Amino acid sequence: MSGRAPSKLLGDDVPRIELYTDGACSGNPGPGGWACVLKHPATGSRKELSGGEAATTNNRMELRAAIEGLRLLKTPTRVDLTSDSKYVLDGLSSWLAGWKKQGWKTASKQPVKNQDLWQVLDELIQMHEVHFHWIKGHSAHPENERCDELAVLEAKKFGK
Repeated sequence: MSGRAPSKLLGDDVPRIELYTDGACSGNPGPGGWACVLKHPATGSRKELSGGEAATTNNRMELRAAIEGLRLLKTPTRVDLTSDSKYVLDGLSSWLAGWKKQGWKTASKQPVKNQDLWQVLDELIQMHEVHFHWIKGHSAHPENERCDELAVLEAKKFGK
């Protein structure tokens, strides 16, 4: 899966960042963790960030990983967002516009789950040019594996 956020295209002088995200939950709901890795291809710099919650769901942690990674970007940026979460990527590329048009209701007229996080994520992607990339989880992708490792460690911290 690959796609682009519904934000306007930015100029050539805008920095490019690679953002990798993952979430984990022990039980659903249960203690959870999220993690992201940001890489700046031009400089080779890298930043890892993670956190968690005592009582949450896997989908909320997947959303938080994307939110927290995008929050680190203080200026408009071209972002390659890579995740193993079809929930996050499908939501951003396919469902979000419809939910907003329908007053944050699904096609079956039910309230959108995790609306609070979707609204934050929607606001954040409007600041950037975000390209979405899906990868299969646990497929030996180094950044995805690192995010998974960090997210699981966070979930364990909150599970004690």
